Amino acid sequence: MINNSYLLGLFSLQTGIGSSGTSALANPPRPRTTPTPPWDAKAVVPQADALLRAALGGRRIIDETAARLDVPGASRDYQRLFTLYQGLETLTALANRAGVKGLSATEQALVARRFESGLAELGQWLPGAGFDRLNVTQGISTSSTKTTAGVARDSARSITAPIHSGSPDAPVAAFMGDVRFSIDIGRIAGDVRVDIDLSDMGDETRTLGSVLAFINQKLEDAGVQTRLGREQIKAEPRTVQAGGRTITLPAGLDQWALAVRGSVGESISFSAPDTADAVYVTQKNGAGAAQLLKFQDGDAIAGAIPRPGDTYFVDGRSVQEALPANVSAVRETLGAADGGLWVLADVSTGSANQPIKGAQDVALMRFDSAGRLMFTRTLGAADEASGLAMALGPDGQVAIAGSVKGALEPGRAGADARLTDSFVTVFDATGQEMWSHREGARGEDEATAISFDASGRLIVAGRTRSAMPETGQAVQGGWDSYVRIIETSRAHAFAPITARVVETVQFGTTGDDGVSAIALSGDTLIVAGIEAGEGVLRSYDLSGGTPVLGQTRSLGTLGGSIAGVFIEDGRVIVAGTTSNAALSADAITSDHSGGRDGFVGSFDMSLGDGQLSYFGAEGDDTIADVKVLGGKVWITGVQNRDPLAKDDAPSRAYLHRIDAASGTLEWSRDWSGEGAQAVPMSLAVAAGGASVLDRLGLPQGTIPQSDSKRLVDATALRAGDRFYVASPTGRPVAVTIEARDTLQTLARKIEQASQNRLQVTLMSEGGHVTGKDGETPVTAGGFQRLMIAPRSGREGAMLMAGEAGRDALSALGLTPGLIAPSTAGQKDARKTYGLQLLSSLNLNSPDAIKAAGQALQQAMSVVRTAYRDLNSALNPSSPAISGKAPAYLTGQIANYQAALARLTGGL
Repeated sequence: MINNSYLLGLFSLQTGIGSSGTSALANPPRPRTTPTPPWDAKAVVPQADALLRAALGGRRIIDETAARLDVPGASRDYQRLFTLYQGLETLTALANRAGVKGLSATEQALVARRFESGLAELGQWLPGAGFDRLNVTQGISTSSTKTTAGVARDSARSITAPIHSGSPDAPVAAFMGDVRFSIDIGRIAGDVRVDIDLSDMGDETRTLGSVLAFINQKLEDAGVQTRLGREQIKAEPRTVQAGGRTITLPAGLDQWALAVRGSVGESISFSAPDTADAVYVTQKNGAGAAQLLKFQDGDAIAGAIPRPGDTYFVDGRSVQEALPANVSAVRETLGAADGGLWVLADVSTGSANQPIKGAQDVALMRFDSAGRLMFTRTLGAADEASGLAMALGPDGQVAIAGSVKGALEPGRAGADARLTDSFVTVFDATGQEMWSHREGARGEDEATAISFDASGRLIVAGRTRSAMPETGQAVQGGWDSYVRIIETSRAHAFAPITARVVETVQFGTTGDDGVSAIALSGDTLIVAGIEAGEGVLRSYDLSGGTPVLGQTRSLGTLGGSIAGVFIEDGRVIVAGTTSNAALSADAITSDHSGGRDGFVGSFDMSLGDGQLSYFGAEGDDTIADVKVLGGKVWITGVQNRDPLAKDDAPSRAYLHRIDAASGTLEWSRDWSGEGAQAVPMSLAVAAGGASVLDRLGLPQGTIPQSDSKRLVDATALRAGDRFYVASPTGRPVAVTIEARDTLQTLARKIEQASQNRLQVTLMSEGGHVTGKDGETPVTAGGFQRLMIAPRSGREGAMLMAGEAGRDALSALGLTPGLIAPSTAGQKDARKTYGLQLLSSLNLNSPDAIKAAGQALQQAMSVVRTAYRDLNSALNPSSPAISGKAPAYLTGQIANYQAALARLTGGL
């Protein structure tokens, strides 16, 4: 049987007849106006492998001639949407190819480069695509946005870590015993010292209220405005997981901290009459958190006690603080002159107030002696950087060195953007960058050790896979070692500092070599490294300007690592980890115990006469770091671990003090941590950095009440970074970061670039919120950010990312996109579609490939939504036809029915 609806369907007619005797007919036939989209199964489009071959062959990712419409005269917006969609499919094909297992390194690099250039091509095409009825932006579409990067506000109020829990009227353990310190108030009218001795309170109970009243009376009598108060930290309920269920535990006791309340025109500093050396250890625990621990050396001061909330307390430890959550590794720590600490770390993400530009950056952090973070400076690498070494200069300068991949100075990515180069950056004592120097070989290289000499020159050592530029020397093996001397100069007092390499020596074996540490005394440079598996000490004479090799000593096959080398009292002290029970030394003062042991060796300056001591038990023992001060050798690491244990197995940390002359162990502590793991990363010693102030959460030295407001200091921005601002149809205008820029000057630049289409205001957030996340600044004054919105009555503007290697939006925590008034509820308003494709997407790691693929799928979904909305706007639904059908249609239907009857024999 033939269904007559088939023939009638050819003419867009229906067979149904209304009850009134008239036909209920469909709309009259109309020509198709909607082209077939590339995601339709019927569309004829290039397959993914063809798109991939074209992209790798150098064809444009965005090609308007490649997207063809199958409906003549259709809106040009369809053409642009299909061009965009095919570009996104090409980027997806590249991402999928990067995720294929077993891909060669050469092809992986090619695919990653083509993806990044294609993403940049997309970003350049979109602003000028010229859509007629809609807007499409690479980023977001919003009615306002604000920077996540924040600049700390000035504040005369400082909050300590908690020192007491429970009732404020109860005796406070931190106040017990011999508690004496001084408060120095700096004023224009003259400095004032206020001595505090709690024994002067007699038999009065030392509660928060009574002690603070006693101290404040002393301050009032001295005629100063500074006061000390208390800050309550309310306890909150806690949740734990047990048996697959979440259990909420009651809130514990409230905690109390001290609040130092200064005033305008008064600086505040603290000191104590009795001090001891402070020893700082950074560690990772089983929960993956990085922590800062502080120990007191000696019994000359009031003993250390646990603070509220401290865990795994060990005798002699006065501070336990969390490092910022984004710290992935601590590379080096050095004690500061005021008893505080410099920390060099790698950060995998930005903090809440300081986003980074690339996949990994270097952070230089300054802590006071109470363990509070004072400020953080990020290097500002566009792609990836690691900080591997740090040194303190004679004028309080801080030099850091390491490796950088991609751009450091805006737009300059070295000889090969895929390979690491050595870098050196020097900061002044306040954390302001003075100069940076990046220069590397054609192959990979990195700086692993650094030191200032007496004249202020920098001695930098590291390793390289090819000839360093100054030497032209062929590499002897896989990696060679190098030593460089860097000098600085400036044309006049206000000119920028220029750094240049004046001497380089390169050396190595046919194996892999590298420098682990260096030590400098006068014109003698000691280089400690691993050369073809052997621990080697080298002595260089620098008196003639060029490093001249003197003595060399091999310690033997190491089977481990070198943690550090120092010159102390005319002796060379080297420490590390080894599996060799017979390292080269004239005398062994303690024997190897099995597995891997730590070792400390002491040699004369000619590297001849020497003794060596092993430290360890039957299992594996390591030395993560070593420092030497005043004839004492401090080492930290993991002790007696099962050699076959997995990474998540229990581990116990230790801290040893060893006599440098005899090599004997004088003092020791060991401890565990969260998840039964404690893994030290670094060690620092600060002379006189421990005192009774540790109990009170108060720092030695001056409490800073402000920090730099320059964006190049407070954020990951570097001078020369930029982004663009454009009206929806206008030409992009560059906003370039200068060294002197602050949030205020940047706000004016954005408004000017937008031709006042945008209004940029400064907003304040936060305040003196305490916590143990390691990110609360000592000034506790909150942060300022920029809020960007369309100016009243104006159409807004577009924020566009800067070029690869110098984009400023990522360091500000801004997403590219259109900032325009909301069109919600407005009929016929021009809609904007944000692809949310960040310019920082890349294919450099499995996680990055996954993130890129997800972002591209979301972007293609946005394009499909835009297509549907465009269809609805261009082809509004027609009203249904009703009533009596025209006579000619009635006649046609009768003829079709008669024809069907003849074909079917009247069936």
